[in-house]
Amino acid sequence: MANKNIPADVKDLALFLAKHGPRKVLPTPRRVRFSFNGAFVADTDCALHVWEHEYYPQFYLPREAFNVKTEGFKVDLQEGEVLKDSQGLVVGRQCSLTVTPDGELPGRAKTLTEIVCFSESLKGPAEALRGYVKVAFAAADQWFEEDTPIFVHPKDPFKRIDTLQSNRPIRISLDGTVLAESTTSVHLLETSLPTRYYIPLSSINAAFLRPSDTRSLCPYKGEAQYHDIVLPGGKVFKDLVWYYTRPTSESVGVVNLRCFYNEKVDIEITDAKGLWKRLERPVTHFA
Repeated sequence: MANKNIPADVKDLALFLAKHGPRKVLPTPRRVRFSFNGAFVADTDCALHVWEHEYYPQFYLPREAFNVKTEGFKVDLQEGEVLKDSQGLVVGRQCSLTVTPDGELPGRAKTLTEIVCFSESLKGPAEALRGYVKVAFAAADQWFEEDTPIFVHPKDPFKRIDTLQSNRPIRISLDGTVLAESTTSVHLLETSLPTRYYIPLSSINAAFLRPSDTRSLCPYKGEAQYHDIVLPGGKVFKDLVWYYTRPTSESVGVVNLRCFYNEKVDIEITDAKGLWKRLERPVTHFA
């Protein structure tokens, strides 16, 4: 989830940060790289986690991260338009990065333009970004932390996922219709989100399931696939159930299990005394 008040364009974002500053900046010791047009074009263990808004960080790389020697490619980082704030002070430059495979026709070259290099003399609210480079995350072909691919956006170092096996019976209903019952589940606990209850596919009444073409990506869990729920009478609840066939390493405990949105169904689970209790539907942006 991104803040709608934060500019999407990197040039506008740089000017916004120069005026208001980032929410938070922390160095990270992990190795950060990204690839573009088949080549690794930046490589550093001195990246910053920068919270441009409150929800998650982005990577900012030191200028020297782009001094990599990439065999078989010509990599050219060019400085362009000078960016100045309302007082005429230099914030940085909009830059471009062109990657051309050796011996290839010019048509094989690709240029990445969503880059801002912050000034070495930057002062004020964004002073922590001086000398660093912002590359729009989605503009790169692939980002890596160490040798692990990263998707959607960098992972928040303050966000944690735990998966816990449970033998507490669980029952899921919607509009008075029981959709699923199971004596085994995996509880996925993710910072700032309600506990999610993953259950075997065989515990769901297949008469209510309909495949969906929807796909979504999560940096913490992987690519999700979905089912619709169709109740007797034909009422359809779109993408109410999701699952991961190839989850990330921290979420491998829920592979191929199904999960319902707590916000949209009624979930009952037994307490420590074995008595059924209905969970309140949480209020989140998924509701």
